Parts: sequence; C-alpha cells; structure tokens
Amino acid sequence: MKELTAAGLGLSLSASALALQAQDRSQSRSMVISRSGIVASESVLASQVGASILEHGGNAMDAAVATNAMMGLVAPMNNGIGGDLFAIVYEAKTGKLYGLNSSGWSPAGLTPEFLQSKGITEMPQNGIHSVTVPGAVDGWDKLLTKFGKMKFADVLAPAIENSEQGFGVGEVVGVFWHDSEKTLKADDATAKTYLINGHVPAVGEIFKNPDLAWTYKQIAAHGRDAFYKGEVAQKIVATSKGHGGTMTLSDLSGFNGEWVEPISTTYHGWTVHELPPNGQGIAALEMLNIMETFPLAEYGHNSTRALHTMIEAKKLAYADMIRYNADPHFAKIPVDGLKSKAFAKTRAALINASKANCNVDAGTPPSTDHGTTYLSVVDREGNMVSLIQSNYASVGFGSGLAVGGAGFALQNRGGLFSLEKGHPNVLASHKRPVHTIIPAFMEKGNVRIAFGIMGGWNQAQAHAQFVSNLVDFNMNIQGAIDAPRFSKETFPGCDVSIEARVSEKTRNELTAMGHELVLRGDFSATRMGSGQAVMRDFSVGTNFGASDPRKDGAAVMELHRAAPKP
Repeated sequence: MKELTAAGLGLSLSASALALQAQDRSQSRSMVISRSGIVASESVLASQVGASILEHGGNAMDAAVATNAMMGLVAPMNNGIGGDLFAIVYEAKTGKLYGLNSSGWSPAGLTPEFLQSKGITEMPQNGIHSVTVPGAVDGWDKLLTKFGKMKFADVLAPAIENSEQGFGVGEVVGVFWHDSEKTLKADDATAKTYLINGHVPAVGEIFKNPDLAWTYKQIAAHGRDAFYKGEVAQKIVATSKGHGGTMTLSDLSGFNGEWVEPISTTYHGWTVHELPPNGQGIAALEMLNIMETFPLAEYGHNSTRALHTMIEAKKLAYADMIRYNADPHFAKIPVDGLKSKAFAKTRAALINASKANCNVDAGTPPSTDHGTTYLSVVDREGNMVSLIQSNYASVGFGSGLAVGGAGFALQNRGGLFSLEKGHPNVLASHKRPVHTIIPAFMEKGNVRIAFGIMGGWNQAQAHAQFVSNLVDFNMNIQGAIDAPRFSKETFPGCDVSIEARVSEKTRNELTAMGHELVLRGDFSATRMGSGQAVMRDFSVGTNFGASDPRKDGAAVMELHRAAPKP
C-alpha cells in the first residue's frame, strides 16, 4: 500500500489548480512551510522566541518550554506557572510517542468536610478554595530532563528579558484583560501584578512584570525545586494562608507529574492519539468513533446533515465522559470500553437523523480491566511537541488571585471537582480533578500532525471537527483550523454555538430540527477556542505550520542555526 505523504492532505493538486485555489479560497492564510523547525502559538512574540531557541541549537522540547514561558507573560489570564500542563511528545529517532500529565492535585486539607464547615455546598469556581497545586513547572522540568538539549537558564532567558523590558499587549489578549478588570481590582496583590497605575493595560500598551522575571530567575538558578520547595513555594503558601486557604509546603513538595501512555483510535485509516483521563481526550476519541459510522464526506462540509450528526455525536460522547471521568488513581475508568468501536455503534444508533436530542444520558460501556493556551512545535529532525497549558478560567485570571511578589496567578482547576458523594470525580485530598485541557496527535503513513484547540469543554469536540476537516474533506492543516466550527459548552439541552460563516440556510434547517443555535461571530475566539498545528512529512523532510486567526498568534519558522558561542 502506498505510504501517505503531505500530498494526501490537499497538496496533490496540479499547478493550475493550486493557483486557482490560492486566488479563490476560504482559508485565512497559507501554511508556513520549511525544512527547518516551526513553532505555532497564540502569540507572534512567543512563536518568535521558540523559533530563536531552535536557531540556537535547541530542539522541539526546548522550544516548547521557552514558548510556554513567554505565553505565561503575554497572556497571563489564559496560562502561566500557576496552572497545569499536558503534552504529547513525538521522538523522531525512535518513532515513539510519550504522554505527559502534569496536572496538580488538591491540597490535603481541601476536602468536602472542610468546605462544609465553611458553609460551602458547591465547588467554588474562583477564590482560594478553587486552587490546586500548579503542575506546569514540573512539566517543564520533565520535558527538559528527558528530552531537552538546553537548561532552564537558556529557555527562560527570553521570557525574563521581556518580563523586565515589557511587551505590547495584543488585541485578543487585551479584550480578556479588560473583561477581568473587576476581578483584578478586588485583590491588592493581583491588582499590583496585572494593572498599570490602577488601570487595565490597553491594546498596544507596554506591560512589564518584574515579579514574574524574579520567579523565572529563581527557576533558572535552582530548577523546579525553587517553585515547589524554595522561595516561590513559600510565597504560594503565604498567599493561600492569607486568603484562608489550605495549601501547605508539603502539598507542593510532594507533587510529581507523570509520564503516561497515550490512548488512541482510528478514523478512516488515520490514528488519532489523546491522553488518558483525567483529561477529556476520551470524549474526542468516542466522538470520532461515532462520526465514523456516518458518511460525513458524502453529506458535505458543514452541511445540515453533517453538522447535525456531529453535534449529536458530541452530546453522546460528552455524556459518557462526564459520567466516568476522574483521576485514575482514585477511580476505575472504563477507558477501553469508552473508545471501543462496538460501543460507538450502539451510541450512534441513538442519533435521530431528523431531530435534535435535548436530554442525552450516559451509556454503559463494556467493562474492561476557558482560559488555556495551546502550542505545537516541530524541529528540523522531526521531533514534535503538542503542548497545552492553562489557568482554566481566562476571564478572571484563573482563581482571580495572584501570588504576592511572584508575578503569576493561581489556577481554579479545583472548580471542576464534584461534591456529589460517590461520584468518581468527588473532591478528595491530593486528588486531581477532571481536566478540560488536552493535546492531540495524529498520524498516517509518513505524515505526523501535532495539534490542539483550546477552550474549556470546547476542546474534544473541536479536535473531532479538525480531524474530520482533514480526513473527510481533504483540507490542509490551516484550512482545517480556519473552518467554521460549532461548540456546545453545556452538557444538557439543545443549545449550541455556531459561527456566522455557516450558511443561513443550514442554520435555519438545524433550527427546524430542534437545535437552539446561538450565533457567534465569523471567528469566535471566546466560544470556539483557537488552535495551532504542525505537520511533518517524513518522506521528504518538510515541515508545515498553521495558526488560528481567532487569536493573536502565528506559526513562525526557524530561519537559520546561529553559530555556537566560543
């Protein structure tokens, strides 16, 4: 059988057809194409930093950490070292995939009983009792230790310099900053960190974060222990104590992320990889399995039948995911059953071809034993990183609390725990909550693609749409990211957000079927998230990069390798 190459992704057209497509297309921009490395992130500045790391001899893993560190500076409401991290790494020399789960656990003292003693009957969605141990720095350390060619001091240097000298606030980031103004002003340390003379930085205004520079210098000099055992840890605990929280030094020092085996399914000959629970990647795989039972390519891209099928598949997959998903150290999760083709067929049979289902229950699989950043990197050797990192809530800067004197906000991931007794995801000491953020990877023949689309509960359904755009409708990676999306952020009901680029005729037909459409803008960053992707065609050694126009970012190529320092 002929090995698939990049030509199988819409690149095999004749010269005349390519010229016509380039002049008359719906794609926002061209892919970045290079024999050298490419970094795709939600910030041009962050992508440039990652590309510079590649130019100075670093590999994809080094560049991913450097880019993420910059993102924590330029988009602090979405991500940063107060949040968690997940990654999928493709090592070119072995052809092996590695999964990294560096999501933090709850403080030992944060229990249902403790919350009840405070009169709290539902998981707080912000404030100190929504804070879990941040996992990002441990994730950075694991990436550099296992794969990196550089040290913390090398990869953090650009972020330190920009933290001290400042950067111009981006358009999309500026909107999120403005939307969080009330939260930022409610806490003195948070206001000091993220306001300029008492006001939210405007688009284009220069923002500096010297406290973050100090924290990055601590990590550069002393490694992960500076964050989990040293002066930074002490500042985190002091902030928690000052707000009545339960975080202790032992909660931080005892934390350790873990390498995990990715889980996968096939979709029309492609293998799609996600990470296992506690993330929502299992929902993407089940959704794809359900979609595969329908001839979506025959229905047509974003046709009424295709969109109806995908929306209904989303509801089924998410109902199953939220019923069973949890920290696998605390609950037995039927992962193999949830991603089995047989189970998908039974779920697909529940889809009514002419009517939306507004009340979807979880199935019984066979038993077997909104603030986030996503970035992807490929280097000239073909190493690839699919990395996602988050504070959880973008509007509100995670928990809404910055660590005094340290320059970063603490995540509110604890808000995703349940307080329902007996639920797999019920809050417990040193337990990880269900997570929304997921990196992804797909492969067939000689082609490898590292991709991800951030945005809360949007992510698994957006992954499935991206894969379908590539496989069913022969788009390239930029077109697959650009294409209009739907997003159903809720679990019950028939409400679903949809971008205005979907035709009015299709929208009216979906409404007639019972879908309660919420019309969004042409490129809705808030509801549809934003994605990045890099692709490697190993048959010719060429890399491709794509970046979502829904955010401020870009895919940036490595220009040259700098001469080594004497």
